[in-house]
Amino acid sequence: MSGHGTPIPMTSRPCGPLRGTAHVPGDKSISHRSLIFGAMCVGETHIAGLLEGEDVLDTAKAMRALGATVTDHGGGEWSVAGVGVGGLAEPDQVIDCGNSGTGVRLIMGAVATSPITVTFTGDASLNSRPMGRVTDPLALFGTQAVGRSGGRLPLTLVGAVDPVPVRYTVPMPSAQVKSAVLLAGLNAPGQTVVIEKEATRDHTERMLQGFGAELTVEETEEGRVITLTGQPELTPQDIVVPRDPSSAAFPVCAAIITPGSDVLVPNIGLNPTRAGLFTTLQEMGADLIYENMREEGGEPVADLRARFSSDLKGIAVPPERAASMIDEYPVLSVVAAFAEGVTDMQGVKELRVKESDRIDAMAKGLRAAGVTVDEGPDWWKVAGLGHGNVPGGATVASELDHRIAMAFMVLGMASQKPITVDDGSPIATSFPIFEGLMADLGAQIVRSNA
Repeated sequence: MSGHGTPIPMTSRPCGPLRGTAHVPGDKSISHRSLIFGAMCVGETHIAGLLEGEDVLDTAKAMRALGATVTDHGGGEWSVAGVGVGGLAEPDQVIDCGNSGTGVRLIMGAVATSPITVTFTGDASLNSRPMGRVTDPLALFGTQAVGRSGGRLPLTLVGAVDPVPVRYTVPMPSAQVKSAVLLAGLNAPGQTVVIEKEATRDHTERMLQGFGAELTVEETEEGRVITLTGQPELTPQDIVVPRDPSSAAFPVCAAIITPGSDVLVPNIGLNPTRAGLFTTLQEMGADLIYENMREEGGEPVADLRARFSSDLKGIAVPPERAASMIDEYPVLSVVAAFAEGVTDMQGVKELRVKESDRIDAMAKGLRAAGVTVDEGPDWWKVAGLGHGNVPGGATVASELDHRIAMAFMVLGMASQKPITVDDGSPIATSFPIFEGLMADLGAQIVRSNA
């Protein structure tokens, strides 16, 4: 299944109870960073449990093109022989990041302070997304960028010959922008400082410290102040990638809305900057519990048990929680459709500049399935119909967005009539085993052109 090829319509039909254990793929955020940080070490980093979706594989290809030796040993076991901070080489060809906003923005940061020229492109969805939010702060280091109107891909980045450290306040809650600036700061002299007014996922900070960078985090009146000392020698690591909470969201939410379900999703990373969805589901009355809580590689981990929950209530999701669950709002809106009352989601304007305008895509699809949705520039509200009352019977557009496609597949499992998405192929970018995993639990997802 390819996010770049022929469209693959998919239909999800109402099904019986979902039961069993769902071994979701490795965390995408940590997988991207493991490859990139490994490439910036001197020596060999070993990675177990790497997510082998198209987004991460595109990052692996990019690191090879930039001079690192990246080896797939099979079964999610990978190694990266790095070239050191400042050692990335100018690639012979254009770097194609496929569908991955995370991949392209982090790689831009990694190359921004090396004296090399790199041209980036992607698929139709990625090429429509704004890159100015990254290239603007990278310009402060001395980097130059030339792209299409609006700072869109294809885009050529000319790395700074004599980079200078920067102090930068991130204007929007974005882990990608923060991470790009920190990666650029690795090869700049002195201290690079990034200030976040709202905390976002902190994998970059945790992992940079793990790789040996001198990095401090301080909570101040300005916000969260991250200070990185440039030009370190990063130390290769042995990394075990926890399972992806954003992928876990789909079997968890499917179990919560499908009668009789009981699903265990083991080894899920519960970094507090990523776990907002699970807190929200519990506040809505979902039967979701954490089992075997522990810490692995500096990240909190647990097994999640999700059971059918017939008495879900709509809630107002706190705006300050948005950064910790921004990718999960599409599937949360599906759960909200089966709750009693309105679920109000505020402070979510970032959803409009993801792989698609996710507010627009979900609102259109939910309305087609018989659910009332109200929306604004940075908010939306879903009026729940209660268990068993969502009509379904719609064909919706995935907008080349993996999370939109999977969210509507979840909707179809508990609606009165099936739900079809016009193209499920983008699912492979983040969750290539989605169809098989859900089928093993009892879902009925079929490729409509099969």
